[in-house]
Amino acid sequence: MLERLSANAEQAAPRILDGHDALQGAVVVATCNRFEAYLDLDASEGSSPVDAVHEAIRAVGTVAGLEAEELRTTFGFVHGNAVAGHLFSVASGLESVVVGEGEIAGQVRRSLEKARSEGTTTPELERLFQRASQTSRRVKNETGIGGEGRSLVRLALDLAESRVTDWAQTRVLLVGTGRFAGASLAALRDRGVTDVRVHSPSGRGTKFAHNHGIASVPREAFAPAAAEADVIVTCTTADHHVVDRALIAVGREQLAASAGSVAVLPGAAVPAGAVAAERRQLVIDLGLPRNVAPDVVDVPGVELLDLETIKIHAPLEELGATDAAREIVNRDARAFGETAEERDLAPAVVALRRHVFDIMDAEIERARSRGDDDGRAEAALRHMAGVLLHTPMVRSRELARAGEQAAWIEGLEALFGVKPSAGGGAAAAAASGATDATGSAATAQADAS
Repeated sequence: MLERLSANAEQAAPRILDGHDALQGAVVVATCNRFEAYLDLDASEGSSPVDAVHEAIRAVGTVAGLEAEELRTTFGFVHGNAVAGHLFSVASGLESVVVGEGEIAGQVRRSLEKARSEGTTTPELERLFQRASQTSRRVKNETGIGGEGRSLVRLALDLAESRVTDWAQTRVLLVGTGRFAGASLAALRDRGVTDVRVHSPSGRGTKFAHNHGIASVPREAFAPAAAEADVIVTCTTADHHVVDRALIAVGREQLAASAGSVAVLPGAAVPAGAVAAERRQLVIDLGLPRNVAPDVVDVPGVELLDLETIKIHAPLEELGATDAAREIVNRDARAFGETAEERDLAPAVVALRRHVFDIMDAEIERARSRGDDDGRAEAALRHMAGVLLHTPMVRSRELARAGEQAAWIEGLEALFGVKPSAGGGAAAAAASGATDATGSAATAQADAS
């Protein structure tokens, strides 16, 4: 299901916004571990975001070819101020397979950029995602969990250690040329690997190879190169299997045909295909959708290390660093929520200030008509207006942070007959692995774990 969702992620946000009048904006975060949609809802005070989120889930199911009811059974749902805490935690790597892994912050940032290009973001979602990026940088700079090397790629290679005798003598075939490919190549070189070749199903292998100083494998040489490699690392965005049993089998046959036979002992020879069959090969599949067909393990000597296996063997959190990171996330989420709550009171604050200033201006005009030539009366009236407004402004912030905005607004109306202008409040929400930041907000989430 996660593969289907991720494969169609680029089409999801525009379709979501077509589903319900309250849906104003959507940002989709799709990674190898999760599919989330963050929604901005224009909902009236006290109204439920559930109907709009269900419409968003139905839209996601449509683009992915999945039933809405099936999706609802797997989705988590978050709303209100909890949305900020969730996204900040995701962006900081606290919800990743490898706690503190470095790729997620960039993925979250690119999700916002994608929403901008599609025209599906809103000022509230912009503020939410930009604050998430700031928080992730703080976590990286102030705690130990964002240290160098904490990534899914490096965890996969750590798990491969028991299958690799000597990295320096290991022949590696890299399939893919995106960001994961660059991270994989760097991690391989850190382990001493020098024999790396790259193949790109989309034909970008030559440029990647030139930029990184490695050899490129053309399409016609892919099968024998795959059969010859000791380790294959796949990390493409292709929507089909790029490595399977047939590819390895054909590659081994081609190697055997080109080599003829190989002498093993004086006077004895065995077919080269038999030698190839005894070779151990490790295939590491970091792609989503899967780059490698499960049947590859039917080839003698081939082992598969995929995302599910990597998750099972993910290390425990480093508790001290993780606790410090979560404290940063929680503190920033609270601050974000408090700011949002204060923003919700903004129309009422503006209404009060306008009411007081209108009275002040009328009294200043009256004083001028009675001969306030030196402006002392005007200065006194302006000073008094500022003094009168000070305490209500302080109380507005205090009540907002306590979640009691309604009490302030009701008091304003009861004492002065002042009401905030209509249409001042917007609500945020999220669907399909998402979170929201203010007011009537909602989130739903599909997670591979």
